[in-house]
Amino acid sequence: MIPQSLKDILSNGENVGFYQTLAMIIFLILFLGIVFYVFSRSKKHYDEEANAPLNDDIDEKKL
Repeated sequence: MIPQSLKDILSNGENVGFYQTLAMIIFLILFLGIVFYVFSRSKKHYDEEANAPLNDDIDEKKL
């Protein structure tokens, strides 16, 4: 029998629980990595990025 959808593949598989657990672990590692990256950046970096649109207008007026 050829599976017609992902649901068919996952419902008849022997290691479905393992794949679900593996997917959750990968998601959590990625999510925690992104959160760590965001909070490890200096506040100065975010202040500069937040003011970037305002600084462009000031630089153009000087020209």
